[in-house]
Amino acid sequence: MSRVRVLVVTAVAALSLVADPAAHPAHAVGPGGLGRVVDGVLADPVLAGSQVGVVVADARTGATLVDRRGARRLLPASNAKLFTSAAALAILGPGHRFVTEARASGVRRGASLAGDLYLRGTGDPALSPGDLDAMARDVAATGLREITGNLVADDTSFDSQRLGLEWAWDDETSSSAAPISALTLAPDENYLAGTVNVKAVPAAVDNRPARLTLSPPNGQLRVVNRTVTASSGTGISVTRGHGTNVLTVTGSVAAPVTEAVSVRDPATFTADVFRSALRRHGVRATGLIVAGRAAPADAVLLARHAGRPLRELMAPLLKQSNNSMAELLIKAIGHGTWPAGTEAVAAYLARLGVDVTTLRQVDGSGLSRRNLVPPAAFARFLVAVRAEPWFPLWSAALPVAGDPVLGGTLRNRMLGTPAAGTVHAKTGTLTGASALSGYVTVPGHRPLVFSIIVNNQLSPTVTPVLDRLAVALASYPQGTETAGPAL
Repeated sequence: MSRVRVLVVTAVAALSLVADPAAHPAHAVGPGGLGRVVDGVLADPVLAGSQVGVVVADARTGATLVDRRGARRLLPASNAKLFTSAAALAILGPGHRFVTEARASGVRRGASLAGDLYLRGTGDPALSPGDLDAMARDVAATGLREITGNLVADDTSFDSQRLGLEWAWDDETSSSAAPISALTLAPDENYLAGTVNVKAVPAAVDNRPARLTLSPPNGQLRVVNRTVTASSGTGISVTRGHGTNVLTVTGSVAAPVTEAVSVRDPATFTADVFRSALRRHGVRATGLIVAGRAAPADAVLLARHAGRPLRELMAPLLKQSNNSMAELLIKAIGHGTWPAGTEAVAAYLARLGVDVTTLRQVDGSGLSRRNLVPPAAFARFLVAVRAEPWFPLWSAALPVAGDPVLGGTLRNRMLGTPAAGTVHAKTGTLTGASALSGYVTVPGHRPLVFSIIVNNQLSPTVTPVLDRLAVALASYPQGTETAGPAL
């Protein structure tokens, strides 16, 4: 996306915005012009009782064009990925590749290893079953045929904390809240690391259980099949018992359907899939799978996989709002821990001129309800990040309104409006929280950046209000607004 001048938007409780003059900060633009347009959208009764923040600013000068409670700290949901992704590019570099290794420790006698084989991960968010198969092939190519010791899942590049602060207990089995490990596996090109796909295929006749398969196949998980084939089938639900490897699949199936579910221990799951790959290539690992032990310094390298460069991970991260990928990145830049990772993000934001004393970030994805960010911070960030040398690739990874190919989480939003194809922004949704922050580029007009966050709403229909505001920005005949102070 081209370099832009930017607008940023922050909103308050809708009715008070209209009725209470004190709701408008002294430096805000209004009540006429663009400010009036914003206020008109925010007056929607669906926002009554909510907390709202909106900011719009000039990209080149950082001058504020509209500010409606932009300093209010709000739950940003997945808008936190804006900070995480940019910090990862700045700290690790666009060419960074996560490396996974197979190392042998012990005594090698011909084709036999009297010792342990270590599978060591460093947090690759896109490690696939195919990658493990290639590594197993390389191990076999060394002439090794038998491992008499254990297969060790070395996930010690990260700490042992698997779940983030205040992640909801009822999200435990969700693919969006998978445990985070330095050794983890993504089953397909959706890159949902730490999950397994459960596929249900209907039986030949109704009222019979569907046929269930797991991808990748593994020996870690046990499946309880409570599905039924029905011509009026509505799909399946997959749950995993708390702290267990037991999957329970329920529902009715009329056509093949696939659901992703988190695994309990990503490291041992990945090692189990690797052991199967070794077996296919003629290498027997007869011992146990053991997790949490570091490979000895003198362990011999047998196979090495370098993952996709970080630049290629930006699109699946931002367009599909991939939580696991964001968490793996923030731990990577924090040398293995969430606190160090969020400190690294804060230090990067401070270098951009964002006032980090106004915000709190505790995870990489925005899943935690401890995160608090004012829209003004997102606005300042969106202005400043444009100066980064990798900005074109980062901005190209943002969802695009109404675009069936590049749209990501915005592909079905703002269809047929002036915002379609011109709004590039990150979505954010949690129960009671909705956000949209990014850029508006309109040919012949001044480009904008905006940040809109709504919290504490009871209505499930807040998203259309956010979209109307983005459409209003894309439609506004810009160039006559009075600018306020720089962000």
